[in-house]
Amino acid sequence: MNTDPYRKKLLEKEQELIGEIARLDQDARQSQQSEVQDYSDQATADEEKSTALEESNIERATLQLVRDAIKRIDDGTYGTCVDCGRQIAESRLEAVPWTPYCRTDQEKHDRDSCPKPQ
Repeated sequence: MNTDPYRKKLLEKEQELIGEIARLDQDARQSQQSEVQDYSDQATADEEKSTALEESNIERATLQLVRDAIKRIDDGTYGTCVDCGRQIAESRLEAVPWTPYCRTDQEKHDRDSCPKPQ
């Protein structure tokens, strides 16, 4: 498999995520620095900070997946599911180049991470 196009996409995504994380972190800091005049303003500022931090955490997790994928390219294991060792479909890699799992194992992880109904 020619991994050069994937490496290029991953490096571009890495830079995009780094910029987005910096922007979100700045948004979170600025939401607390504004002059708060009443409880409503404070609640809005708190919500903005919470949203920015949550989005930042999601972006950080994706950044880690991107960096892990780059490492797999470097060590020659890119495109192989880290769980079962099967090849990941190229269409899946095109859509989500940082995925560590084949579709079957991704579905297992998704089911395992969903809250169980009570």
